[in-house]
Amino acid sequence: MAALVRSRHRWKRINCLQVFTRNLTGKYNYDLLVIGGGSGGLACSKEAAQLGQKVAVLDYVEPTAKGTKWGLGGTCVNVGCIPKKLMHQAALLGTAVKDAKKYGWQISGTVCHDWATMAEAVQNHVRSLNWGHRVQLQDKKVKYLNLKGSLVDEHTVRGVNKAGRETILTAKNIVIATGGRPKYPTTIPGAMEHGITSDDIFWLKKSPGKTLVVGASYVALECAGFLTGIGLDATVMVRSIALRGFDQQMAGLVTDYMEAYGTKFVWKSVPNRVDKLSSGALQVTWTDTQTGSQHKDTYDSVLWAVGRAPETKALGLDKLGVQLNKETGKIVVGADESTSVPNIYAFGDIGEGRPELTPTAIKAGKLLAHRLAGQSAELMNYDNVPTTVFTPLEYGCVGLSEEEAEKRHGKDGIEVYHAFYKPLEFTVAERDASQCYIKVICERGGNRKILGLHFTGPNAGEVTQGFSMGFQCGATYSHLLQTVGIHPTCGEEVVKINITKRSGLDATVTGC
Repeated sequence: MAALVRSRHRWKRINCLQVFTRNLTGKYNYDLLVIGGGSGGLACSKEAAQLGQKVAVLDYVEPTAKGTKWGLGGTCVNVGCIPKKLMHQAALLGTAVKDAKKYGWQISGTVCHDWATMAEAVQNHVRSLNWGHRVQLQDKKVKYLNLKGSLVDEHTVRGVNKAGRETILTAKNIVIATGGRPKYPTTIPGAMEHGITSDDIFWLKKSPGKTLVVGASYVALECAGFLTGIGLDATVMVRSIALRGFDQQMAGLVTDYMEAYGTKFVWKSVPNRVDKLSSGALQVTWTDTQTGSQHKDTYDSVLWAVGRAPETKALGLDKLGVQLNKETGKIVVGADESTSVPNIYAFGDIGEGRPELTPTAIKAGKLLAHRLAGQSAELMNYDNVPTTVFTPLEYGCVGLSEEEAEKRHGKDGIEVYHAFYKPLEFTVAERDASQCYIKVICERGGNRKILGLHFTGPNAGEVTQGFSMGFQCGATYSHLLQTVGIHPTCGEEVVKINITKRSGLDATVTGC
C-alpha cells in the first residue's frame, strides 16, 4: 500500500516545508488559480467558484518607494477609481459651496478644506471595501492567499509570504491578473527619492501642499484637478500633449477649463532633477524643450504620473516562454485571453492591447471564468468601451476620436455634429460654460452610424454610460433624433444636436 501511495504522488521540499503538488492521475489542488486580487482577478475567481470550480486567489502588495501599502482589491479600490472619485467629489463640493451663495445660501466665515478629515474618511471607506472583498471570497468558497505568486510551470505556482516562506500550489488553469503600477523616471536624479505617485497620494495623512504633477495622462489631470479644487496650489508639467489617445479637441477643452479653474500648466517641458532643500522643500529643475531654457521652482510634493508598468517581472514568465511585448512588457494574449503557453491566461491591464479600465477587466474576467468552466464560448467585446476622465470639468467618451475616425474613414467619410451648451446649473451661479461641449461623429453615408460620442460637462460619466448602450445596438444619427430628451438636462443636448462642423455655422445652443 505504501509503495502504491509513493507511485501515485509527487512531493516537493521547499524551505523545510513539504508541499503536495499533484498526482499522476492529473488531479490538482485547484481547478483555477488566479494571481492578482484586483477587480478583474476577484471577479474571475468569484464567478468561477459560483460555477462549481475550486478556486484560489493569490494577492500581495509590494510597498511603494515611500512605504505605502494597502489591502485586497487592487488599484481601483485602493489607489485608483474609488479614492480618486471621492476626492474629486470633495473638490466638486468646494465649487458647490461657492455656487451656493448665488442660490441664496448664507455661508458665513472663511470656507477652507481639511485634508486629514477627507483622507481619513476616504481611507476608512477603502478599508471597508478591503474587508468586504475578503468576506465575499469566503462566502463564495474562494481561498484567499496573501502570497506573492510566480509560475513554476503551466500548472504550478510558487507563493511566497512576507516572511519569505514558500508554498507550492497546482491548478488545472492559471490566470494572471496582476495589473500595473506607476512608473518612476529613474533617470532623473531625486525622482524616486523625493517624489510620490498615485500609489501614495490617496494614503497621505497630511496635505501634499503645493504640488507639481509631472505628466498629462488622465491620472495626472484628475489628481491636479482635485488638488486645485480643495484649495491647493497645483501645477501640471506637460512634455508633449495632454490626454494622449483621447480626442485632442476634447483634451484641449479639459485643460482650458482646468487653467481657468486655477490649475497651472507648464507646457513642453521636462524635469531634470529634484533636490531637497534644507527647508524641506523640493526644488525642481526643468527644461523648456522649445527654447532650451532652464527653470526652477520649489514645491512641497512632486507627483509622478508618467505612465504605468505591467506587473510581469516577478512572475517568471520568461522561463515558461510566455510571450511578452518587448516594448510594453505586457503579455501577448489572444481573443480568448490565452497566452502562448497552454493553461495560462491573462487579462486586464496586464494584457497587450487591452483597455486599462476596471469594468473591462471585471467583464473579461467573468467571461473567462465561464469559458474555463465549459459553460460558455462568449468572448469579451473590447469595441466601444466607454470611459470618463474625472477632471474638474468631466469628460466622457465612447467610440472613436475624431482623429481616429478620419484615419479610418477619411475626412469626407465622416460627419461631425457638435454643440456648445450651457448647463442650467451654471446659469444662476454665473459659471463659465465655454468648454461645455458635445461632439457626435457619424459615418457620412448610409444610415449615418455613430462612430464616436464625446461630452464635456457635469456628470459626464452618467451621461456617457447611458448613451454607450446605444453603441452596442448600432445606434445611428436618426436614432439620436428619434430619442426624446429629458428636460432640462445636459444629456438632453446630445439628442438635440443638429449642426455639423462642415456647415461652419455657430454651434452655440440658444434657448431650450
